[in-house]
This record gives sequence, C-alpha cells and structure tokens, in this order.
Amino acid sequence: MPEYKAIPLNPPAPMGDAEMARAAQDYLAKMSTRHSVRDFSPQPVPRAVIEACIATAGRAPSGANQQPWHFVAVQRPYLKAKIRAAAEAEEAAFYAGGGGDEWIRALEPLGTGVEKPHLTEAPWLIVIFAQRYGTRPDGSRQKHYYVPESVGIATGFLISALHHAGLSCLTHTPNPMKFLNTLLGRPKPEKPVMILVVGHPDQAATYPEAAARKKALPDILTVK
Repeated sequence: MPEYKAIPLNPPAPMGDAEMARAAQDYLAKMSTRHSVRDFSPQPVPRAVIEACIATAGRAPSGANQQPWHFVAVQRPYLKAKIRAAAEAEEAAFYAGGGGDEWIRALEPLGTGVEKPHLTEAPWLIVIFAQRYGTRPDGSRQKHYYVPESVGIATGFLISALHHAGLSCLTHTPNPMKFLNTLLGRPKPEKPVMILVVGHPDQAATYPEAAARKKALPDILTVK
C-alpha cells in the first residue's frame, strides 16, 4: 500500500474580491450560453480538441482518487450508425410504454422522440463508462468508492470543457445501455452511463423553450 506523501501545491497568486467576483460572473455568463442541441453541423472537430476536453474530465476529483471512469470517443460512421440503431430500438420500447406515462409527459416540452439522427450527424459521440471496480497489476480486484458521484463530476468537467472549446453537446441516456459494452468492446465491470453527442451546432439549430427556464438562485441556494 503506497504511503502518504505531500507535495507542494504552489497555488497561483490570490485574487482580490473584485477580481474574484468578475471572474465568477464571466464564467456564469459563458456557461449561460450553453444549451443542449439536437441539430449538429457535419463540420469536423479535430481529435486533439476532444482529447484535451477528456483530459480535463480526467482532472476531476474522485472517491479515494480511484478515477472510476473511462471515455470512448467514437468518430467512425459505421460505429455511430450501430449505436444509433441500438439506441433507437431502446427508445422505441421506452416510448411504447416502457418509460411510464409520467416520464413521457415530462419529456413532451423538450420535443424528444424515438428517432435520434444526431447520433450519426454529429462528428463525435463520447460514451462515458463508470468502472464498478478496478484491477490491480496482480489481477486482484480493487474496490472503487463513490463511483456515481465521481463520474458525475467528471462528466460536468467534460461538458464545461467542450463548451469552453466552442462546441455543443447533448446528453443521451437510452435505457438500458448494455449494448454499448458489446459495440465498444468494454469489459463487464464498466457500466455505460451516458452518450455525449458532440460537435458544432447547425446554423439553424434550435433548443426547446422549456429548457431555457432555469430555477432562480433563491430556489437553489440556501446560505446559513
């Protein structure tokens, strides 16, 4: 078992209150322009950009620093087509009643449906896997801690990085998603949790009016 060893943080120079407030407001303004879209341009996105954004996701904190995530970046058209076909099959079952009336009614203002053309139109799909456990060099199983929380934080880092790079994305969670392990050759301990559809938005892209309604700060913040 590795022993604890501290290394210097070497933090940047501290900001003044006004500078902090300005930086926080600038970031809020930037992220306020982020919207999930379903209309993507075929314009290519360099692999280096996707790799840098995923590297940012890999900097997220995680339980016991186990980093229980794996990202598969898919650009090959034939593979995107297979993912779309499998996802649409699951969506057809969902909208046929598998999702339940209440869930389907909740989705109506967002305009979702069975067909997912964005899965083949966007230049990249990033499939996010959660690793239930890891494997040590000797082949023994290594327990992972706070896996959903850790992967959720990393996903937030990734979405923010993609937006910062000028890209749009859409979170897609067909249920169940076991077909992704098979199509992408990922091991059984990994659970697919999300497909991020990534690319440039089409010039005529829209987003649901309902999605623009965000809770006000007093509704999401309590200060004690």
